[in-house]
Amino acid sequence: MMNGSVIAAIDFASLGDSLFLLVVFILLLLLVKHFAWGPVTKMMNDRANKINEDLDGAATSRAQAEKMAAQRQAELKNSKSEAIQIVNTAKVNGDKRRQEILDAAQSDADSVKAKARADAQRARTEALNSARQDVAQISVDIAEKLIGKELSVSDQKDLIDAYIKGLTSADETR
Repeated sequence: MMNGSVIAAIDFASLGDSLFLLVVFILLLLLVKHFAWGPVTKMMNDRANKINEDLDGAATSRAQAEKMAAQRQAELKNSKSEAIQIVNTAKVNGDKRRQEILDAAQSDADSVKAKARADAQRARTEALNSARQDVAQISVDIAEKLIGKELSVSDQKDLIDAYIKGLTSADETR
């Protein structure tokens, strides 16, 4: 009998130890749940939320970067077309300016030609007048020597006018 009571005592002691260990284990689980599980779970949720936010932010940043790249590409195309337009405008303005300079040079050349013609005509007229005076004086001197007397003013005038008419008609036939 002793053997049975020892086994019963061991079973009872072992059952008590098992119950004690079970109670202590449940108590430890409750303490861990209360003090450690909540903060660890909260920390893990916070970390998961931060990762999700970072992924969303990266997707947003990538979309913005693609949008900005497309915008820069469009601006580059616009810049190229503006540059071509500026060059074409400068070319047209250069052609206009060149034509204005050519027109001004032609106008200046025409005015120089007209002035030269006027100067030549004036010089010719002055030379003819000078020649007329010289010829008139020479004619009077010759007439005086031939006639042997001094001509009156009216005789000189008639002689000079006749000689000038002869010069003018000879000059016009050339």
